[in-house]
Formats: sequence, C-alpha cells, structure tokens
Amino acid sequence: MDKIEIESLNMTEELAKKFANLLSGGEIILLNGDLGAGKTTFVKSVLKTLGVKDVVSSPTFTIMKKYQGKIFEIYHLDVYRLESSDEIYECGLDEVLFDENVNKIIFIEWSEKIKDILPSDCIEIKISIIDENKRLFEIKR
Repeated sequence: MDKIEIESLNMTEELAKKFANLLSGGEIILLNGDLGAGKTTFVKSVLKTLGVKDVVSSPTFTIMKKYQGKIFEIYHLDVYRLESSDEIYECGLDEVLFDENVNKIIFIEWSEKIKDILPSDCIEIKISIIDENKRLFEIKR
C-alpha cells in the first residue's frame, strides 16, 4: 500500500496525473473518504489527464456519469445515496460494473456501500483529511 501525504491542490493534481498514466483499461477504482476529502477533485484531475474535455462534476444525484477520454470510456459513480448493493441491480448499473470491456475505467465514490459485490482486484484509494489543505492518500493495488 502506498501512502502519500498531499499538501495542496497542485500536489493532488500531480498525483492524479501520475496515477492516470498507470491506467491501462479495465480498472475499477474505489474512492472512499469523508465528505470534502477530495474524491471528486482527484477524479476530475485523472479524467483531465485521460483526455476528457467535458466538465466533470460529482454524480451524487445522478449516481453515474459517463465520459469519453482519448482512449477509454470512463464511468464515474457515486453510490452515497444507495441503501444497499442490491440497488446496483435495480438501477441496471451491474451492466456497467460487470461488463469486461477493457476499454473502460470505472471510478466509484463511497464504494464501501457496495463492497460485497465488487471484484477483489479493484484499486482502492482512501483519502483522509489531515487539515484544511493536507490529505493522506492510501492507494492499494
């Protein structure tokens, strides 16, 4: 597990660029941390590096947003509002999660809510708030 202390938004963007350049397609990235920790900010920076031209915003109310990067289709899910993993099936999101298309990347915020149905080989990123500007990123591949 990599632990990286971030002290500014610029450092978050640099970490996101490095992370994005390691992605090869087919990954599911799980993002967890308190409200305001920087999950969506991190995803925005990764997507920018991957060539997404659209404005990236939190999918809290829509649950999922789809973007097109230079190479990959990118799905950004926020499952904060779901009560259980069963709702993934009710919403039809299982078609996105369990499709084995390697030309896509999936980001899931608040993934601990559906952890029981996710593959074991997901990349996990936990973001902890240290203070107003500092964050601790724990990345487990």
